[in-house]
Amino acid sequence: MLTVDFSRFPLAPGDRVLDLGCGAGRHAFECYRRGARVVALDRNAEEIREVASWFAAMAEEGEAPAGATATAMEGDALALPFPDDSFDVVIISEVMEHIHDDKGVLAEMVRVLRPGGRIAVTVPRYGPEKVCWALSDAYHEVEGGHIRIYRADELLGRIREAGLRPYGTHHAHGLHSPYWWLKCAFGVDRDGDDAALPVRAYHRLLVWDIMKKPLATRLAEKALDPLIGKSFVAYATKPHLPEGVSPGEREQSGPAAGAAQGQGQA
Repeated sequence: MLTVDFSRFPLAPGDRVLDLGCGAGRHAFECYRRGARVVALDRNAEEIREVASWFAAMAEEGEAPAGATATAMEGDALALPFPDDSFDVVIISEVMEHIHDDKGVLAEMVRVLRPGGRIAVTVPRYGPEKVCWALSDAYHEVEGGHIRIYRADELLGRIREAGLRPYGTHHAHGLHSPYWWLKCAFGVDRDGDDAALPVRAYHRLLVWDIMKKPLATRLAEKALDPLIGKSFVAYATKPHLPEGVSPGEREQSGPAAGAAQGQGQA
């Protein structure tokens, strides 16, 4: 189940991709299938081992084209172990709401992204997330849980402050918001056979939708996404440096100087 829409976020074979906070690896796997050179990074060692095993299985089955590569590694999003301008594409999906220093994470992503590169950021959408928080403290008051809820304009402001230029947004997973509302209402910690009947029934619907992709649910989700889509997705680019300006000079000028220059042009 992908949150990033690759028709809006094009990926070319050979692109260097960082899936930051990759979790179970869903976006990393899709990038690998599309011929990218992928690095999947997460702080969870157990998930990284699982992602690495799936990469190996995909390679053995020939699921990725020639030239594609995939690496899974443990790491810290606030201290990425890569040189400046290392990647053409950075994806961070459903991660920033967990991290206290979200500005620091964005700064690291910008640092390792090459000028002209693209970034995709996804977070839980404000409205559906507020409902979850209202229904259940256990939904977010857990170790490693969600510590903030972003409004769309707030996230886009953070992205601009980091020096990126947003170029598109949308919402995703409209069918999933009611599932999480049910989970929160009946007990977010109740899973499997222990889950309440409405939760189990809705889960079966989601599994059927993911596996079969029937037209009815695809149309329903397309209609629901703008209204109750569970995720907010933003796409942005890292501007090229003006000709003759070094990275050091740009850093010295800072956001305030850039803002002043923009005001002068206006």
